[in-house]
Amino acid sequence: MIPDPAISIPRTAWRGDTVTEGIRSIPRETPVALTYNRSTHAVMLATPAHLEDFAIGFSLSEGIIHHATDILALDILSVPDGIECRMDLQAHRLDALTRRQRRLTGPSGCGLCGMDSLAAAIRPAPRVPAGQVFTPAMVQAAMQAMPAAQTLNQATRAVHAAAFWTSTNGLIALREDVGRHNALDKLSGALARSGVAASDGLLLLSSRVSVEMVQKAATLGAPVIVAVSAPTSLAVDVAAAAGITLIGVARPDGFEVFTDPDRINLRTNAHVA
Repeated sequence: MIPDPAISIPRTAWRGDTVTEGIRSIPRETPVALTYNRSTHAVMLATPAHLEDFAIGFSLSEGIIHHATDILALDILSVPDGIECRMDLQAHRLDALTRRQRRLTGPSGCGLCGMDSLAAAIRPAPRVPAGQVFTPAMVQAAMQAMPAAQTLNQATRAVHAAAFWTSTNGLIALREDVGRHNALDKLSGALARSGVAASDGLLLLSSRVSVEMVQKAATLGAPVIVAVSAPTSLAVDVAAAAGITLIGVARPDGFEVFTDPDRINLRTNAHVA
């Protein structure tokens, strides 16, 4: 049986010079193995929820598959030390993965090990489609839609979220995890399974924007990233090269655009300082 994504534990709280005993809900963090044709490729620490989406999204962002249909079978199994996302690949994708693994000279658990690790860390991101133009009101409406859908974070106050919003349908999907990369992979898998094109809306992040998040967004084909925090310098560089509109420090009173501002109509009812 797959465990619940949150667990309740006893805790002692001190607030306002008062000590109280009670229960706190915290997110579960468990090892999740991603295996392809019975061979383990990676083990991630993740929240045990939406693991089918996670398996597909991780496989897409890592370039192991190009389409969700490249996975012939996907089973989520509880094993003694954690959870296994067991996948069977199409023969041509398995051959490509095998060739890739043979090139590695070291263990791959950190995600950056092996003879190509430096190149992989700053690998060029694919160019994203043009997408559409959004207004500041749309950006703010999208971010305001997130909190109500973050049910696990409401219970635990300890997980990240990645979401997708369109001007036509509002919040399409939202996924949560203790790892911000995992949350984005889960969202990528959810969109791939439902056939939703990321080029049609806004990719929303509750976390800071590092280069890995931009690389994953580019692989997903998302033209606009909106995050509550600021980006790193390398994230800005890669977003600019990929043609991504990168928005950070998104708050109720506004936001900051770091790259490709043409997708945001900032002149609408705005005073330019």
